[in-house]
Amino acid sequence: MQSQFRIIFLCASLMLTTLAFGQKQVPPAGGAPKDFNLPQKEVFSLTNGMNATLVPYGNLPKVTVRLVIRAGNIDEAADEVWLADLVGDLLKEGTTARNAEAIAAEAASMGGTVNINVGPDQTTIEGDVLSEFAPALVKLLADIVRNPSLPESELARLKKDMSRNLSIQKSSPQSLTLEKFRQQLYPEHSYGRLFPTEAMIQSFTIEKVREFYSANFGAARAHVYVAGRFDSEAAAQALREAFSDWATGSTQAANVPHPVAKRVLHLLDRPGAAQSTIYLGLPVINPADKDYRTLLVTNTLLGGFFSSRVTTNIRENKGYTYSPASSVSSRYRDAYWVQVADVTTEVTGPALNEIFHEIERLQNEAPSEEELNGVKNYMAGTFVLQNSSRGGIINQLAFLDLHGLDDNYLTDYVKTIQAVTPAEVQRMAQTYLKDESMTIVITGDLKKIKEQVWSFREIVN
Repeated sequence: MQSQFRIIFLCASLMLTTLAFGQKQVPPAGGAPKDFNLPQKEVFSLTNGMNATLVPYGNLPKVTVRLVIRAGNIDEAADEVWLADLVGDLLKEGTTARNAEAIAAEAASMGGTVNINVGPDQTTIEGDVLSEFAPALVKLLADIVRNPSLPESELARLKKDMSRNLSIQKSSPQSLTLEKFRQQLYPEHSYGRLFPTEAMIQSFTIEKVREFYSANFGAARAHVYVAGRFDSEAAAQALREAFSDWATGSTQAANVPHPVAKRVLHLLDRPGAAQSTIYLGLPVINPADKDYRTLLVTNTLLGGFFSSRVTTNIRENKGYTYSPASSVSSRYRDAYWVQVADVTTEVTGPALNEIFHEIERLQNEAPSEEELNGVKNYMAGTFVLQNSSRGGIINQLAFLDLHGLDDNYLTDYVKTIQAVTPAEVQRMAQTYLKDESMTIVITGDLKKIKEQVWSFREIVN
């Protein structure tokens, strides 16, 4: 009898506990968003035109040194797509004093690594090591950029790797759609040339590589960033010793694009595809514009995070897609807004309808204060998190320098975001997300999607 009573008592207790935990709990209110405090930095220039920025940051005994060269795919001729990438690959092969293995071993002995990356506007050579090795890392990076061996013996292997990479990229519907989207926006500019042909790759000679390096690498295009825990005086001295006699070289020509903004529907056939890949967007203002940060808020609300309107509509409510996303993609003096989604083939047209519906709804009606506050708090929080590392700090400073922005772009970012009003978000949608200027590129099974989307070649009212 006592055993039976215990069982009844335990069951009743479990039911009460389950009911208590099953009740909807109101989450605690979030804290007030904090401003981003840019660490005190030291900035100086060498007589050859090279710039340096030193930023003491953090408590870990680590330091990141990043050399940013204003040279990249933007400097390629129309028949030299990925030549800048090949130069970057050959920079990894060593210097006149150290081969690739020696560079890797030396970086490892400092407790870190060295990486080289090529982008549309910049090439970066970066290392992250223990703090006491900051001067040694500066000298190692200087050797890499100033004295590359650019060995012809490695050219065939690297071109073979490049061809393999091209083949992989060309097999991806996302890559193909992005390529066509960029071609439509930038038909006469390097920003519109994402992939080379196989013939281009085979035409690259060591002479072309060395000519590209000579024309685009020099002190006038260089900026070194040092962030972390380090001896500032020793790091500055190492920078002067390693780079002061580097040839100035050429300054980068202002190759500002003039993107095309008009309604275009371009379909790429992928027979039998279970999904359609959609890119929909248009040129917008660049980061130097006073409206840029307000446009970022508008993008985030519309499609830029998991609880955005487009995501809620076509993922959560309709089930058309798994991971739609929109973004404002920026380069030198340029940016575009784009909504991307991989949707089930049978709902390609309905998905486009819903995306345009959400844009039009935002143009016609300002969001509520409650919805907008959630977006602004999310952006403020992620912004501070993005800047909570040595690399994050350097990313932000390099962003300022590329776009010619003052420090207050960063220090005022949170308060600027928090000051955005619903009416301003609506104005951004009305001013910059114009239906008649949207470029639409879709890769999918043409037989199944053409009839669904063909009406979008006209302006949607």
